[in-house]
Amino acid sequence: MMRESTTTTLFRLEAWKWTAMAILIYVFIVGWIVPLKPGIIKVSPDRAVAGEQVVIDVTGYNSAFASDSTQLRAWLSLAGDTVLSALHVQAWDDRHLSASFYIPSVFPVRQEAYPLTLILDHGIEGSSVLPNAIFITPASVQDTSELPLWYKDKIEHIHQKAGMQYPFRNILAETIRNTYFHVPMWFCMIILFGASAWYSLKYYKKGDIDADRRSVAFIKVGLIFGLGLVTGMLWAKNTWNAYWSWDVKQNMSAICLLIYAALMVMRSSVEDEMQKARLTAGYNMFAFVLLIPLLFIIPRMTDSLHPGNGGNPALGGEDLDNTMRMVFYPAVIGFILLGLWISQLVYRTDKLKGNL
Repeated sequence: MMRESTTTTLFRLEAWKWTAMAILIYVFIVGWIVPLKPGIIKVSPDRAVAGEQVVIDVTGYNSAFASDSTQLRAWLSLAGDTVLSALHVQAWDDRHLSASFYIPSVFPVRQEAYPLTLILDHGIEGSSVLPNAIFITPASVQDTSELPLWYKDKIEHIHQKAGMQYPFRNILAETIRNTYFHVPMWFCMIILFGASAWYSLKYYKKGDIDADRRSVAFIKVGLIFGLGLVTGMLWAKNTWNAYWSWDVKQNMSAICLLIYAALMVMRSSVEDEMQKARLTAGYNMFAFVLLIPLLFIIPRMTDSLHPGNGGNPALGGEDLDNTMRMVFYPAVIGFILLGLWISQLVYRTDKLKGNL
C-alpha cells in the first residue's frame, strides 16, 4: 500500500513532464502533416497597360484546377468592390491556368501605377489570393465610358475547402511551419531568463548559494533555446534571400545573446564562489532589464522585416489563423515546460558537481 501511494505521488509530481512530452509530440506531428491551403505562387505577366486585354498565366500551389474547371472563377481587385471579373478561365492542369481580363482604360482613382490583386475561386479547392499580382500602367488615352466596368462585377459566394489546413502565405509557403518552432523557442528563452533573474534577486535578498545555482542553470538552458536565432537565419534565407539582413530584430536578438554569453564568460573568470555569485546576480538582473527594450520596445519603434514590429501588433490575423493557433499556443507551452525540465536537470547536475 505504501509503495503504491509513493508511486502515485511521484507520478503526480512528474505529470508536468509527461504533459510536456505529449504536447511536443502533438506539435511535431500536427505541425508537419497538416497541409497548406491552395495558393498562388506566381503569375505572368506581372505588368500590363490599361485599355487592353491581358491573359494571365497562373501557377498554383496545392491546387487542383483541373478537377472541375467549370467551377473556376477569377477576379482582379483594385479595392473593395472595385473588381474585374475574368472574361474566360482555362485550366491546363491541376497547377496551371490562364485567365483573360479586359483592363478598362480609365480607373476610379488617379495614380502612377495600379497594383491589382488576383483572386481565384474553385468550387472544391476554395479560394486563393495573390496581392499585387499585376501592376497596370495607365493608358495614354482614357475612355471615361469604361469606368462602370469596375463596378459591374462583385466577389461573392466564395468557397472554402473542407478540412484542417494552414494558410498559404505567398512568401512563406511551407516555411510557415517554422512558426511552431522558431517563435516558441524565443518565448521559452525569455521565460528562462526571467526565472534566472528571479533567483538572482532571491540570492541578493537571502544570500542562498542554491538560488545562484538555479539562476545559472536557467541561463545555460536559456542560451540553448537562444539557438532560435539559427532557425530564424534559416527562415530568413528562404524568405528574405539572406541569412542575415541586419534587421533590427535580428540585431537586438544577437545583442541579447551576447550579453548573456558575456555573463557566463565573466562568471568562469572568477574563482571565489561568493564573489562569483554576487557578480552573477547583479549582472543577471541588469541583463534581464535590458532584454525588455532590446526585444520588445526598439523593434516596435522602427521598421522591421519581422511581423509584429514597426508599430504593428504581433500574432494577429495576418500572422496566425485559428488553425495555426491550435498548434502554436500548445507549442509555446510545450517548449517552456521542456526548458524548465532541462533547467531542473542542469541544476541537479551542477549541484552534484558542487558537492563532490
